[in-house]
Amino acid sequence: MTDTTFGHLTEETLALFTDLYELRMMQAAFNQGHNPNATFSLFVRDLPKNRGYAVAAGLEQAIQYVETLEFGERALAFLTEQGFDEGFLEHLADFEFSGEIRALPEGTPVFANEPLLEVTAPLLEAQLLETALINQVGYQSLIATKASRMRDVIDRRGDDQRLVDFGSRRAHGTDAGIKAARAAYVGGFDATSNVAAGEAFGVPVSGTMAHSWVQSFERERESFETFVDEYGDESVLLIDTYDTVRGAEIARDVAAASGVDLAGVRLDSGDLAALSRDVDEIIPDVDKSISSGIDEYAIADFFERDGVADGFGPGTALVTSTDAPAVEGVYKLVAVERDGEMRPTMKLSAGKVTYPGAKSVRRTESDGRYAGDVLGLCEEDCPGTELLVTVLEDGERVVDLPALETIRERARERRRKLPERHRRIDDPDPYEVRISDGLQRSTEDLRETLESRVAADSSGDGA
Repeated sequence: MTDTTFGHLTEETLALFTDLYELRMMQAAFNQGHNPNATFSLFVRDLPKNRGYAVAAGLEQAIQYVETLEFGERALAFLTEQGFDEGFLEHLADFEFSGEIRALPEGTPVFANEPLLEVTAPLLEAQLLETALINQVGYQSLIATKASRMRDVIDRRGDDQRLVDFGSRRAHGTDAGIKAARAAYVGGFDATSNVAAGEAFGVPVSGTMAHSWVQSFERERESFETFVDEYGDESVLLIDTYDTVRGAEIARDVAAASGVDLAGVRLDSGDLAALSRDVDEIIPDVDKSISSGIDEYAIADFFERDGVADGFGPGTALVTSTDAPAVEGVYKLVAVERDGEMRPTMKLSAGKVTYPGAKSVRRTESDGRYAGDVLGLCEEDCPGTELLVTVLEDGERVVDLPALETIRERARERRRKLPERHRRIDDPDPYEVRISDGLQRSTEDLRETLESRVAADSSGDGA
């Protein structure tokens, strides 16, 4: 598989995909001999708008990043220009991740405050991963969730319309376009129009024609005839360059004259539900694909208005998650080694309080449906099935990464286990994530301790 972990970055510069303050903290820690083991947790404090759940995605690329992370000559030369110390740069030249990563398997529904992954490693190593891990896991989880919502609207009708990603041209960069295609496939899409994503990840590729093809001929009929002559039964004709109904009639006549069974037609403008019904009367046995402004809300509205379609081609709304374009992933220190033991730590900032300690995420079921989660301490005995899996140990991969098709099927199975009230595209019911007794006690005790320390520091009491 082609390495598309970070687009245009090479192995020489991959390690520079980080924020400057990470490297400045690392240098200070190195020069001051401060490199305790530390645990960082990557999670979201709140789910985006109208999201009753999120779909974990991007773990494979996160692992690839960690496994290939090194500071090449170009990276070190640039950091020299930025004024970093020679001794620190010599340390970076030998950088290799040696820690542990526990993570949710891709395709797993996840909720606020639940770790998508946790990293335990020497502080210098764990700190460096922050920017890249949030980037990889956060973006793909955002798009996989958007895709899952579209697939769910279709599945709940008992239909089997195809979903094809048409969004690459509107993605925020080439790397994002490729990753969006992968994430959409995880979320339940069937194919992508992006050829690079097909080569990189094995996502099926699909395509039709553009309006420019039709316009390049003097007559619409000639454009269809030429295309059908080239592609025969594989032809999918775009019928709305001029007049959708007339385009459907021409497509019907061209197919009949050439003896071809068209693979389909595509509608890309106008009142899509009404036009699809008109087109279905003209060519009832030809698949109809709908594009232009498609998302879960448009699909639901299309069905409510009795539209006829065999597939949809979402684009901009998919790759930018237009209604909720960001997931606020954070990567927070939750435990640090002191006196030879891992001690919990937390933030007390207003509105940004974190739960301390390495975590477990336990999921309970009732009658084959998810019934609630328990967020607890890693070593705590809580009810339910543990979701976090160790993927790297002592810097080495300890699990086989599943095929993308397996991840896609896992996402579909686990989404169906989530009660429908939590999957609604508007005002979903909150899913219960209970804080365990142990985690609650740890949080309260540590808060009291930290507040006492802050009070002592502010009064100048060094005791």
